[in-house]
Amino acid sequence: MPFSPGPRPSSTLDGMDAVLFDLDGVLTPTAVVHMHAWARLFTPVLAAHGAAPYSDADYFAFIDGKPRYDGVHSLLASRGIELPWGDPSDAPEAETVCGLGNRKNAVFTEVLRTEGVTPYPGSVALVDALIAAGRRVAVVSSSRNAVPVLAAAGLTDRFGVVVDGLVAAARALPGKPAPDTYLDAAAQLGVPAERAVVVEDAESGVASGRAGDFGLVVGVDRGAGAATLIAHGADLVVQDLADLLADDVETQTTDTIDGSTPL
Repeated sequence: MPFSPGPRPSSTLDGMDAVLFDLDGVLTPTAVVHMHAWARLFTPVLAAHGAAPYSDADYFAFIDGKPRYDGVHSLLASRGIELPWGDPSDAPEAETVCGLGNRKNAVFTEVLRTEGVTPYPGSVALVDALIAAGRRVAVVSSSRNAVPVLAAAGLTDRFGVVVDGLVAAARALPGKPAPDTYLDAAAQLGVPAERAVVVEDAESGVASGRAGDFGLVVGVDRGAGAATLIAHGADLVVQDLADLLADDVETQTTDTIDGSTPL
């Protein structure tokens, strides 16, 4: 009787032993939650400084993919605003870079707790297909909330290696666009960079994949724009990670002997 295999990674990923995924905007639509939280943070802050108002374009240009405090600093710098860096222990009310970052995180954490998050179906399908095919996978995120986000999305058991903002801070790893966090994840998986894939939706993320000389850098266009992602280092851009699954025709013809009835 015909054999009905599950989805398999497409030939695009041939020769790659590991796939390293960003989290927000790649595996889960938490980028939307982050965008709302950043808007709630910066709208009054920029108004108080008489600066140009915050927009979604600012998120993609100055914040997306970066460690939280670096994102705060980058956005403020774009408006010519200088604040003391402060300390990660600063209260959310503090008018420091760290204080503003902590204020944003409080908003994000509350939304995550009350609303949860549902992963992208195409992303889950690709992860499961990779695992079934014996490929290694990891999450590399600038967020310090990666572990609770993975738990809220029901993805924890799929990823034995998670390099997030907390891990980066503990190991003194520079954040994206530096390649260090991705290189660390690949090393933990025992895979050289040239045989690993970086999957990112952010300008800084694809730039980190290119800087690390990874075998393939895949951009996922969730709003940054395909041209922008390619300009920053992506080898190819997809709209959904399901695009990296072998289609039904390919699967059926591959799973045959001498072109006869499918196994």
